[in-house]
Amino acid sequence: MLPYPAIDPVAVSLGPLKIHWYGLMYIIGIGAAWWLARKRTAMLEPGWRKEQIDDLIFYSALGLIVGGRLGYTLFYNFSSFLQEPTTLFKVWEGGMSFHGGLLGVLTALWLYGRARKTNFFSLTDFIAPLVPIGLFFGRIGNFINGELWGKVSEVPWAMVFPGAGLEPRHPSQLYEALLEGAILFALLNAFVRRRRPKMATSGLFLLLYGIFRFCVEFVRLPDAHIGYLAFGWLTLGQVLTLPMIFFGGVLLILAYRQKTA
Repeated sequence: MLPYPAIDPVAVSLGPLKIHWYGLMYIIGIGAAWWLARKRTAMLEPGWRKEQIDDLIFYSALGLIVGGRLGYTLFYNFSSFLQEPTTLFKVWEGGMSFHGGLLGVLTALWLYGRARKTNFFSLTDFIAPLVPIGLFFGRIGNFINGELWGKVSEVPWAMVFPGAGLEPRHPSQLYEALLEGAILFALLNAFVRRRRPKMATSGLFLLLYGIFRFCVEFVRLPDAHIGYLAFGWLTLGQVLTLPMIFFGGVLLILAYRQKTA
């Protein structure tokens, strides 16, 4: 068993103002994605300027935050929202959904592409390899907060999380940081160095993220107020991830059929 590094979730405290590590992880993740995007402007259509990349990242980040909060409220906390609608705005209490954030980013990209008269999949192919950066830092934020822990386990690296009882558990946040963050980033950025048809990068992102998330859910505890949906193991996270796997596969098939047509 490994000791859980009890890090104060509050990174900086200035009187009543408290800056949490979780919020800082979002800022770092978005900043790192912006930096890498600026480095890759040559991969976009001719005529794009770095200032336009700045706008693209800004609107994507806005879609991520708004969509992530809406998704968490509607998917995971809808009953509380019905009782007290103002919970939607209480972001300091935590609660973000990746699937909601994804929908928010896709909406922002669609609106941005429409305004710029740019193909939607050209934008998603460009953004997809950047997303794992934010996922990595987001999961590290979950780990620092001591939330979204895994099932009880006897693996040598199991940890006792504050508020999760005295039994050691899978550090599922770190599994997700590794799979959805570091490994997914490496695979996607190796993939984009080769010639590939439009939609292929977007499809690969959806497929790989979906598989990684589906697998980690087997050792990650579901939200206590939701529990398992069926069979004693199926979680809401897995249900929301299945469409990603399906559409990721469809996009890959369409992309390579289009290439050979």
